[in-house]
Amino acid sequence: MINNLVFRKLLNYPLLEQINHLHTTRILSAWSPLGDGPQKWLAYNKKIYPPQEPHEERRPAFVCHQRTNIKYSPWKMWYIASMIRGMSVDEAIKQLKFVLKKGAKDVRETLEEAKEMAVKEHNVEFPSNMWVAESLVGKGIVFKGMRRHARRRMGKVEYFHCHYFVRLEEGSPPKHYYQNVPKEPSEKLEEWLQQMRSRKIINSL
Repeated sequence: MINNLVFRKLLNYPLLEQINHLHTTRILSAWSPLGDGPQKWLAYNKKIYPPQEPHEERRPAFVCHQRTNIKYSPWKMWYIASMIRGMSVDEAIKQLKFVLKKGAKDVRETLEEAKEMAVKEHNVEFPSNMWVAESLVGKGIVFKGMRRHARRRMGKVEYFHCHYFVRLEEGSPPKHYYQNVPKEPSEKLEEWLQQMRSRKIINSL
């Protein structure tokens, strides 16, 4: 009888209740509402620029958005993120609907959230008049587990997560997103002629 009373008092003790919900591991704390995910990318939205002079080129509006700890391999997500760079936002969403990779759904939802954020928080009048200026992938948290093998041996299992970052910029997309684009035949001919005309014979007049 005495042991039952002591046990009941211990159960009502607030310290034991706190210990019961205490997690000291970094993995479990990552899934809390205030997780320590990347925050620097969203800080670009809070940056305030000085007023522009009349002769300066107009600074286009942009919005940065992210989705953290996606249960998908960052190496596989890189192909999806690279595909939509330089596309208009509507074209990127349309193309992602036909991609049969699991991470395409998360990228498409992130783009749709960024469009909605641009209208509500950044005063963008036409969200369709935006293009994907940056599309990046980062490595997220990694859960480690064990896989049982024969003869009492164990193998390590790693469950990878990734972060996806996107920046939409107002305006029409550029003709060539990457600088080292293949040259046109006329451009190659002009470059070859320039090299031929710039030749010089050494030790000549």
